Amino acid sequence: MSSLGEKHSGKRSDINYEAIDRLESFNAFVKKKNTFLFGITFTFLTFYILLPILAFTPVLQQKAIGSITWVWVYSAALFVMTIVLCTLYIKMASKFDKAAAAVLTEYDKA
Repeated sequence: MSSLGEKHSGKRSDINYEAIDRLESFNAFVKKKNTFLFGITFTFLTFYILLPILAFTPVLQQKAIGSITWVWVYSAALFVMTIVLCTLYIKMASKFDKAAAAVLTEYDKA
């Protein structure tokens, strides 16, 4: 018996993509996934683009700890943010996979 992934991996020619697009669960899934992906991308890019902008302003040139300025603290925080966002994405990806499988199951029942 083939798994759901093999069944819907593109090897079947009888998939009606218009019918899947009309499913309410599919549209809710796509909206939720896009909201998450655009949100995480916006957060990532905003904080990375702010570094070169703020690095040459007095805001981040002030000393934070000893002779270490806030630029270095902000740069280190970018590494932490990257790890956190990647971890969050990995956890959410498994939920998105389950939601996609549920949509495909609903399509098969219809």
